[in-house]
Amino acid sequence: FFLYSAFKDSRFSPITRDEFGKLHVSVSILRHFEDGEDYMDWEIGIHGIRIEYTTEKGSKRTATYLPEVAPEQGWDRIQTIDSLLRKGGYKGTISNEVRKSIRLTRYQSEKLTISYPEYKEYWRSRNC
Repeated sequence: FFLYSAFKDSRFSPITRDEFGKLHVSVSILRHFEDGEDYMDWEIGIHGIRIEYTTEKGSKRTATYLPEVAPEQGWDRIQTIDSLLRKGGYKGTISNEVRKSIRLTRYQSEKLTISYPEYKEYWRSRNC
């Protein structure tokens, strides 16, 4: 998947050799999953959220955002939920009734990051 993202995702220009030294790779370890009482039962910047809902045509859908997404975008909880509904393919009018029908799971994450030079040094130290 990362190769597709790096070289074939049309939303971004392909990575050039000159950019390698500036690259960082991050992995988020997801943990502490809990069922939410309702769609508002989570804290911005603390919890990632996964929602499950039924579309206006009756199919089940899910969507998720990591904990950092809402604060990076400047969203409040309702804006985040509405964006998640759209991300998951909901095309209808988003009302409080729709939001209340959501099944929410909240979680936390630990983000680990390494730069390309650190990665190269790691592999060099292992004689790879």
